[in-house]
Amino acid sequence: MKDNAEIPHMSQAQVSDLEAALAGAGFRGDVSRDSALREAMATDNSVYRIAPDLVVAPMDAADMVTLLQVMDQPAFARMPVTARGGGTGTNGQSLNAGVIVDTRRHMAGLIAVDETEGWAEVQPGMVLDDLNARLRPSGWFFAPEASTSSRCTIGGMVSTDASGKGSRIYGKTSDNLLGLELARPEGLLRSLDPAPDWAQPMLAAAEQAARAGRAAFIAATPRINRRFTGYDLERACPESGGFDWWRLFPGSEGTLGLISAIRVKLRRIEPEKRLIVAGFDGIRAALASATPLLAADPTAVEVMDERVQALAQQAGLLTRLPPALQEGAAGRVAFVFIEINGTAAEVDRRMADGLSILRGLPGLGAVHVAQDAEEIRALWAVRSAGVGLLGKVEGRARPVAFVEDTVVPPENLPAFLDDFLETLHTQGLEFGLYGHVDVGCLHIRPALDIDSATDRARLKAVSDAVYALTRKHGGIFWGEHGKGVRGAYLRDWIGAEAYAALQGVKAAFDPQGRYNPGKLVGGEGTILGIDTTPFRPFNAPEGDPLTRAFRCNGNAQCLSYAATTPMCPSFKASADLRHSPKGRADALRGWHRARAEGAPDLAQREADLLGVLDTCLGCKACASSCPVQVDIPAMRSAFLADYHDRHARSLSDRLVLAAERASPLTMRLAPLLRPVWPALVPLAERLTGSTDLPRRLAAAQPGALRLRARDLSGPLPEGTVILVQDWFTALFDDRVQRDVVAGLAALGYRPRLLEMLPGGKAAHGAGDLRGFRAMAERLAALLQRAAATGAPLVAFEPAFGLMLRQEYAREGIAVPDVLMPQQFLRAELAAGRRFAQAKPGRARLLSHCTEATADPQAAADWAGIFAALGVDLQTPATGCCGMAGLFGHQTRHQPVSRRLFDLSWRDQMSPDLPVLATGFSCRCQAERLSGDTLRHPLGHVADLLGPL
Repeated sequence: MKDNAEIPHMSQAQVSDLEAALAGAGFRGDVSRDSALREAMATDNSVYRIAPDLVVAPMDAADMVTLLQVMDQPAFARMPVTARGGGTGTNGQSLNAGVIVDTRRHMAGLIAVDETEGWAEVQPGMVLDDLNARLRPSGWFFAPEASTSSRCTIGGMVSTDASGKGSRIYGKTSDNLLGLELARPEGLLRSLDPAPDWAQPMLAAAEQAARAGRAAFIAATPRINRRFTGYDLERACPESGGFDWWRLFPGSEGTLGLISAIRVKLRRIEPEKRLIVAGFDGIRAALASATPLLAADPTAVEVMDERVQALAQQAGLLTRLPPALQEGAAGRVAFVFIEINGTAAEVDRRMADGLSILRGLPGLGAVHVAQDAEEIRALWAVRSAGVGLLGKVEGRARPVAFVEDTVVPPENLPAFLDDFLETLHTQGLEFGLYGHVDVGCLHIRPALDIDSATDRARLKAVSDAVYALTRKHGGIFWGEHGKGVRGAYLRDWIGAEAYAALQGVKAAFDPQGRYNPGKLVGGEGTILGIDTTPFRPFNAPEGDPLTRAFRCNGNAQCLSYAATTPMCPSFKASADLRHSPKGRADALRGWHRARAEGAPDLAQREADLLGVLDTCLGCKACASSCPVQVDIPAMRSAFLADYHDRHARSLSDRLVLAAERASPLTMRLAPLLRPVWPALVPLAERLTGSTDLPRRLAAAQPGALRLRARDLSGPLPEGTVILVQDWFTALFDDRVQRDVVAGLAALGYRPRLLEMLPGGKAAHGAGDLRGFRAMAERLAALLQRAAATGAPLVAFEPAFGLMLRQEYAREGIAVPDVLMPQQFLRAELAAGRRFAQAKPGRARLLSHCTEATADPQAAADWAGIFAALGVDLQTPATGCCGMAGLFGHQTRHQPVSRRLFDLSWRDQMSPDLPVLATGFSCRCQAERLSGDTLRHPLGHVADLLGPL
């Protein structure tokens, strides 16, 4: 490979001229050179980093045409243009200089569905799971099952010709397409309509080149299930005649132009599904099972090796496995997952065949058959967690995707793996392995430190060696995740004659070589090299507070489209990549570099970074749900601490920090302040830029319920439960105080409200780390005294209780165990305590998003507690309510706050049954935006166990 292309960037003057030209032409979408957004668009799920010069997000196909018309003007005609979907590529597919076209932000709609013919037409930015969720009521689905289905887009799937689980039956994306629409400066070109006159010369040139290289192309491509695609000359030029030009686009990775619409072929949802999970005594035995199992015609056969199994064991994921498999997992086990779908009769027959085959295979251990849909989902989640678990590995060297989607004929897998592992052992590399063995696809991720020149050389050496092995064993180097920068091997792989044909096709559609330049096809010296393309920073200095930003690998689970998934609320409300954990991590890395180097644009970077950190709700879903736990709120605090060491705080910040510090004084002065408080609130709102602040101070609780520091000198009465409050509920929510006290009393306990000391949550969020530590140490000392009484400590505000576990632990501040109510009551039930029975009924609990992610068992615990009372508690999945402490009170955040409530909370309000919420913010948000008064679950317990 001789290619080592330079990446051409636009000058600032060119960027300004283009922005002005787009505005003048009536481009309706977003146009931005914001440094945080450009950093977010500079990375994907690969090790590379290429910062674009400008990011545009067209509103629709017509807007895309307007963009290209402007860029076709002589002044801009050679500027690079690259489409981007979900940004989940593992090899830099959508990374480039010039202009990035963000299709996900606005072009994410479902255009049409024909339930009779079985097709759907979508915009390129539509997310796969979103499409299938909308199709599900009709009984249809779009078949390719990508592991990133919650955030990958249909346009991205077309561009990489994506596939995944079940591809032996369902095929790749290209096998499930019916046509495309292409945006050009001249207009729209639809494959399903006659080509307009302006397109005829372009298509004629492309056909001539494609036909000239078709035979050489076929000769160079193996005849295997995961067929080679991208510039597919074979399908574009059928033997029967004609020219299906759109067949050139799947797998072409945006190098031929911008796709504006896609028509996909749908499949019927199979009525029955079964899953077999089998443990083998090693990966070689597991891989060898693939070929015999094909006789049972399974929908999918996947494998997870001993290392991934061990990581899953450490993460507690194997508790989802049945007991027999868990016992086997105590050793080193490789698991095989075999899914069989179809009609009831088909599934029964194929299951019997599969189990019969398994029993005769060497190395087989425990076997489990799952029939329940929920159990099947849970078991597949164990296998799917492989990517995230590998990314979570600690240390400077971490598993990297660069040789991880090789495909060979399934019967060649064991021999291929032996050669592959020998290559890794020669290089002294650790790895993790999983894959789709029914089609011969292995995902092997060697661990590298990309900051190290030695490991970058290893990346090249291993790539060269594995590329050669795929040739030796009759396979393909790029079997599932596209080529990206690995397209550097394409010229050698396909041969000079076929490559010349690809160059001809490229020249027909892209004569200026501007679409995603440097990828797949180009002239000598124009293709990016796998070890010369810029790499993203891989590790922070030891002990750096932004370490997790550097560990963000672009897996992008934070970009899930689903409104009921807590991570990430600000991205769900905006569809703007910079307002996501990934985007913020990228921006923090960029700022870190600029700060260390004293870059001339540091001030602008800080302003842009402040903008994206300001939209973070601080829900900390990223700290729990992200596979590598990229805790944005914690890193925001570190950044703000550094920033405010150099810059003064705003008046609003200073007032909020003072309010938290002075909250004990406010409590003592409450009798004097209550009458005038309503008059003070409007002034406070104006000074802090807030709205809907609490209009009244909480009423004082009876003295017998209060527990002061001086009351902690000795043991407390049996059954005492010490309730620990945060400053907001103590000052403003006397109802929840009464509800929690009444609920615990109804269950037979003696609740007492501990004297309130602020925990420092507002200070931590604002980066006042010295102030946070001072408050935290005072509270920790009080909690230690309270714990010494022997009574259990319970915090009933989720965000506060979780802060004691997370932020305090991170800062090395020791506190005793402070349980949430459901944890305390679950333990009591487990210890044999019995509660009184309530009148049968139903209720609905809406979870606090921070608690739902940090303690996924919380909703189930509450359901178990209510079940013990004889009450059915619904716990529907919801995202963030949009309040998140002070966030939802800030005037500038009202559109986002209200949008989030509408996304997943508004429809859960019900006049037909009690709706409950554990979080103070959640209850406030529901009351102000829907007029519904939500109770704390313990308040409902008190009602249930009161007089019938």
